[in-house]
Amino acid sequence: MLQTEKARPICLTIIRNVFRTFCGHLKQHLLNKHDIASESNPQIINKMFILYSAKIEMKKKHPYFLSNDLKLSRDEYYVILCNIINVYQLDQESLGQPLTIMSSLFDHIAECLASFIKERELEAEILPLGFTFSFPCVQEGLTKARLERWTKGFKCAGVEGEDVVQLMKEAITRRGDVKIKICAVLNDTTGTLMSCAWKNRNCRVGLIVGTGVNACYMEKLDKVELWDGDYDHPEQVVINTEWGAFGDNGCLEHVRTQYDRNVDTESINPGRQLYEKMISGMYMGEVARQVLCRLVEEGLLFDGKGAEALLEKGSFYTKYISEIESDKAGDWNNARSILEELGINFATDADCANVRHVCECVSRRAAYLAGAGVALLLNRMGELNVTVAVDGSVFRFHPHFHRLMKQQIRKLANSNIKFDVMLSEDGSGRGAALVAAVAYR
Repeated sequence: MLQTEKARPICLTIIRNVFRTFCGHLKQHLLNKHDIASESNPQIINKMFILYSAKIEMKKKHPYFLSNDLKLSRDEYYVILCNIINVYQLDQESLGQPLTIMSSLFDHIAECLASFIKERELEAEILPLGFTFSFPCVQEGLTKARLERWTKGFKCAGVEGEDVVQLMKEAITRRGDVKIKICAVLNDTTGTLMSCAWKNRNCRVGLIVGTGVNACYMEKLDKVELWDGDYDHPEQVVINTEWGAFGDNGCLEHVRTQYDRNVDTESINPGRQLYEKMISGMYMGEVARQVLCRLVEEGLLFDGKGAEALLEKGSFYTKYISEIESDKAGDWNNARSILEELGINFATDADCANVRHVCECVSRRAAYLAGAGVALLLNRMGELNVTVAVDGSVFRFHPHFHRLMKQQIRKLANSNIKFDVMLSEDGSGRGAALVAAVAYR
């Protein structure tokens, strides 16, 4: 007999039926009008940042536009050359050192850009760049953004509080071998939104579910007290929610489990980015590992022995969750292969069923939490027909995340709202190039 029934109570502590309550907390603490109000903004845990006008209107034609993307999940840096209609080339270069100790990030980015440009013999061109920088920044202009804090387990000394565009310009200038004009700085959620909005004018929300978690959305100016520009144009702006930090003030304690607290305590930034740590690909595998270790301890998995590899932090990758859940019901091929990779060669069908059940609980909770956040954005905007642009490794590669997230959105969004979820096929890169094209003078 499968032992899943004995393991079920432990697993169900991960996924409680609290999402309507959760949505209320999210609305109260994340999207209160004061979160983007001038006087109270400095005291808000979830600081929301105005990014720029979202109207796509070409000011001046240029044959090429550059954009960039740092893929933290794979330690890779992408440079993209676009002509707006088609992505001509998509190249990748791997960072040569662990991201957590990168000390010359901007010099490395400049080197990647220069190498890309030289290989295509474009040194004589002045190339506009849409600079993707996917960390919480206070945006003081289209080409000025000060890093507030590092997230996603990333650390690089001497950058917090500094203008990242200026640091990038200085790194390019130090080289002196290429001509790059930074036309805009944006994060990956905005790039994703703009990439899909170019094709679908109903696109109003950008969502990333990958190494990190974040969302942006279109907000009417009369709801944005922080706006200090012209109220006649534009009529709306893009708001970066930075919702990965939701819960840092303690409002998620009724949802978090001991496994979440363990993961948080052992992370590079304890007490911060708590919502992100319950959803993102950087942490999902570790949450699952914590649960599996508990089942081993209680003798409900592998007869309580022989799973030493699971005791090592980070040994159970998030990609394992996607692979295990890709097995058909009753088929344990991927599960057995992964367990053997971890040195567990004696797993029974019951063990495989329990491992899969843990994975399902962790991923379902992540999809439901992400869906609850999207539903709240849809309800706040009040638009009757909205497309949500999505990118990120978890959304792309988990076999059921898309379906589960849509189920939760439908359950929590107002019944009169029609929505669709659109995968950003080009990631945030095309969107960043579009923004560069809009801003280019």
